[in-house]
Amino acid sequence: MPGESPSPLPTTGPLVILGAGYAGVTLAQGVWHRTKGSLPVILVDQSPLHVLRTELYEIGKMALVQEDSPWALPLETIFDRTNVRHQLGRVQAIDLVHRKVKLDSADVPFGTLAICLGSQPASYGVPGALVHAHQVYGLEGARRLARAIREVETASVQLQGERRPRFVVIGGGATGAELAADLAMTDWPSVTLRSARAPEILLVPGALPFLLGLPPSVQRRVREMLQCAGVGFLSGINATGVEPRCVLLEDGTRLVADLVVWAAGVEAPELVRALPVPHGRGGRISVSSTLEVPGHRGIFAVGDVAEVLDPVTGLPVPQTAQAAIAEARTAAYNVVALQKGTRPRRFRYQEMASILALGSGRGAASVKGLPLWGRPASWLKKLVQTEYARSIRRGEPSPYL
Repeated sequence: MPGESPSPLPTTGPLVILGAGYAGVTLAQGVWHRTKGSLPVILVDQSPLHVLRTELYEIGKMALVQEDSPWALPLETIFDRTNVRHQLGRVQAIDLVHRKVKLDSADVPFGTLAICLGSQPASYGVPGALVHAHQVYGLEGARRLARAIREVETASVQLQGERRPRFVVIGGGATGAELAADLAMTDWPSVTLRSARAPEILLVPGALPFLLGLPPSVQRRVREMLQCAGVGFLSGINATGVEPRCVLLEDGTRLVADLVVWAAGVEAPELVRALPVPHGRGGRISVSSTLEVPGHRGIFAVGDVAEVLDPVTGLPVPQTAQAAIAEARTAAYNVVALQKGTRPRRFRYQEMASILALGSGRGAASVKGLPLWGRPASWLKKLVQTEYARSIRRGEPSPYL
């Protein structure tokens, strides 16, 4: 009848959350707070760590610090005072009909499911992009990059003439900009050898506008700040191939490089792209306004795996940590609403800020449409990162995300 609340979810069983990224952890904490443990929650991830992916551009720091603690938090610490159970395992398949998840170690049945498996680097059909280039979309990939740079910088003392190592970063989004800034601003001789040569950093944003989606004033200012830091730009042209120590461009240029980083964007994992559900760009699951998968009651997709359309603009909500956390809070409410038979909420996204770190004490931001530069932007970025880590340890929502 019109005006009646929905009936409770008929299927019993725990809430199973796949993925312990920003979306998965926030969702698990949100459900626990709303139910006080009455709904069993199983958080599945192949790692015992919650990785702070928005901080993995800090390659200079990573080259010095060997432990993972600055970039990851143990899940057992985050959930030690809750009933959330972490199950270690790699997801092999999701059975939407029989409502179970197949792991490499066991099958896990669910009553409610939240797919929060994040994203993986997208090659966009460029040969060699994911084979011969480094990525910083995961902790181990960032670690490999830091080790590779140490090796290149250490070997640079043997270079002939005035040649410096060349690092090419492909990608014109926030990841590429922050990474290029960190590589350019790091004092690599102090990290490796005193006689090591500072690298030449070349950013290849591609044919799309640099930092697409940010205000033009922020785009211009970030470009200026990167150029002042010594980052070179090769704009308006796409990479068509990556070979060992070489990038191929669409005009036929062969760009020699000592090291290549692919930061051109992400897509849904193959497992998600193969699900028999509606898909959007990059294989993401097209969800309803309540973040449920159409035709599958009680199954949600949250974060990078989901394509959520803004009802005002009609455009997809950005694949950012800020958006993933906001989606997870709505999903937590709706999971509990399904259990109680109350009306779910529609997701509405309001971006608070877009912030880029551009080297020590430097940054750029758009805060509710207002630009912010230099040290204040850098402080804001660090404040957001620090408060998120503190809040997640306490089991509380961050006041800044």
